[in-house]
Amino acid sequence: MNKTALITGASSGIGKELAHIHAQKGGDLILVARRQDRLHALKVALEETHNISVVTIVKDLSTPNAAKELFEEVKKQAITVDFLINNAGFGLRGKFHELSWERQMQMIQVNMVTLTALMHLFLPEMIARNSGKILNTSSTASFMPGPLQAVYFASKSYVTFLSNAVAEEIRGTNVTVTNLMPGATETEFAKTSGMEKTDLFKKTVTARSVAEDGYHAMIAGKLEVVSGLTFGQKVMMKSIPFVSKKTLLKQVKQMQESKPE
Repeated sequence: MNKTALITGASSGIGKELAHIHAQKGGDLILVARRQDRLHALKVALEETHNISVVTIVKDLSTPNAAKELFEEVKKQAITVDFLINNAGFGLRGKFHELSWERQMQMIQVNMVTLTALMHLFLPEMIARNSGKILNTSSTASFMPGPLQAVYFASKSYVTFLSNAVAEEIRGTNVTVTNLMPGATETEFAKTSGMEKTDLFKKTVTARSVAEDGYHAMIAGKLEVVSGLTFGQKVMMKSIPFVSKKTLLKQVKQMQESKPE
């Protein structure tokens, strides 16, 4: 495979596993994250193991001009992006009015604004050459409102609906948009969002299994894929249309309340 994939949030978790999968298939990479040390270590490991080319770009995607700066850096290096994988994102647990507005705004920027801008910047080139794939990491959180993670759940609903809509707009071309919706996954997300002591993260799946589901769905050009749900979570998802909104809100809130050890 002589395809280049740009992956945001590539230094850990699902993004790191997506990088490994693409490299194993012989693809080159542009890895984007905030932590230079982790990016460099991953670059060295992938290049030595798979004999591919890896470009690293250190970028804080929570800044307003991040997408444009990233796009211009890729153009400067004259790299064609075949696969755009918008994986970067984070969550915050707590009551909306008590959480820092600055931090919530950074989450909106990373989860929604930068993702949307990168799609808008790279998609025209893909359409022009009639070739390309986009994978957006959303969440099963996009199926419902999320008390105690109000902005995070809302941001993921945005990603899901945006991905689905654009996929339909470009149907008939050889360019596809795939939406990956993981459940509770074994990554740094639980710790950074304050979710590690909640019922929702009592049982998690590996980042590798989620990454494989997402990557294979992207290659197949699927509209979306749900990954990493336990049996109980699958039952809950299927019951959503039949549960009153008040009951659902109460259940989701309880799942996200921190439990004593």
